[in-house]
Amino acid sequence: MRILRKYTNRRLYDTSRSCYVTLEDVKQLVLNGEPFQVQDSKTGNDLTRNILLQIISEQEAAGHGTLLTNQVLQQLIRFYGDSMQGMMAQYLEQSIASFLDHQERIREQMQNMMGAANPLTMMNRIADQNMAMWNMFNPGAGQPGATPPETEQPAQPEPPEMGKDKN
Repeated sequence: MRILRKYTNRRLYDTSRSCYVTLEDVKQLVLNGEPFQVQDSKTGNDLTRNILLQIISEQEAAGHGTLLTNQVLQQLIRFYGDSMQGMMAQYLEQSIASFLDHQERIREQMQNMMGAANPLTMMNRIADQNMAMWNMFNPGAGQPGATPPETEQPAQPEPPEMGKDKN
């Protein structure tokens, strides 16, 4: 697990790479699925959640579309201190994991559907079907060295030579 230390100057230091990192770098760690923990440089307290919340806040403010609408945030706030708070956290985790699972399946289905509706894909299929039909009626086609029928020239008789008798 990568350890990032947060200093009082609000900078994050990656101890495994021995360099300072930005929130964008931390976001990339999340996107790559790389495990990490953010620790306070003086106390050693885990600050990972705070940094993740900061990244979410910046994403929401940057106009990348909002996941956390005002209504969702208000409903989440109402769960703090409620007896169901623990269950809500588990429910959200499982719901998001399930959604991500289904999202991948939906993407695959959409790609399959888009491939089927793609005009080029359809034209390729039709061309393949036409070639298969053509090959059924032209048994020599498709074999190495075979020439297509339209390029074969029938043997023609030689023209008579001028000025010679045929005796």
